[in-house]
Amino acid sequence: MSDIAVNSNTAASGAASALGQTKTLSQADFLSLLIQQMRNQDPTQPMDSSQMVSQLAQINQVSATQELQSSFDALAQSMQGNQLLQASSMVGRDVTVPSAVGKLQGGALDGAVNVPDGGGRTFVQIADTAGNVVRTIDLGTQVAGLADFHWDGMGDNGEPLPPGSYGLAAQVGTTAVATYVTGKVAGVGMTGADGAYLDVDGFGGVLLSQVARVN
Repeated sequence: MSDIAVNSNTAASGAASALGQTKTLSQADFLSLLIQQMRNQDPTQPMDSSQMVSQLAQINQVSATQELQSSFDALAQSMQGNQLLQASSMVGRDVTVPSAVGKLQGGALDGAVNVPDGGGRTFVQIADTAGNVVRTIDLGTQVAGLADFHWDGMGDNGEPLPPGSYGLAAQVGTTAVATYVTGKVAGVGMTGADGAYLDVDGFGGVLLSQVARVN
């Protein structure tokens, strides 16, 4: 009887060790292990049936969790594919995206200002890389929403300014507000967890979710 007891303890120890790593077991592996454990059990101390049921429920739960994770992964891949397809339809179109910097190219820079409700007179200031304000554009009183502005590349002194990057700042009444730039979408791509992005001419990469307007 002692030999049987030794075999039972060995099988039980192996089962406990294996069950401690249920994430690597399939249902078939678990059932095979359970059968071996029952074959080597001590006849004078048979396995507790309630414990077997509990163990089986645990392996079923792990299996269900793995299947659910696989379903989520497949759904995420599908959503990324749909995002990329949606983004590709914007190639060649103009989009407006948030930015405090704009690029003067081709003698012009287009953008917008986010005007709040009850705003007053709206101004856009354009500064060079040294922080000097080179042009102030008066948009007058605007309704709430995105108010467009166009800069012809001229300074307040009437002289044309060189192409390059310029800082943007806007004010409605006495309140500073967000500025946006408008550019043409040259290409699209994926960033992984953040989803699709657009390559906007004169701006660079921007997430699809950040696009404020498609023109």
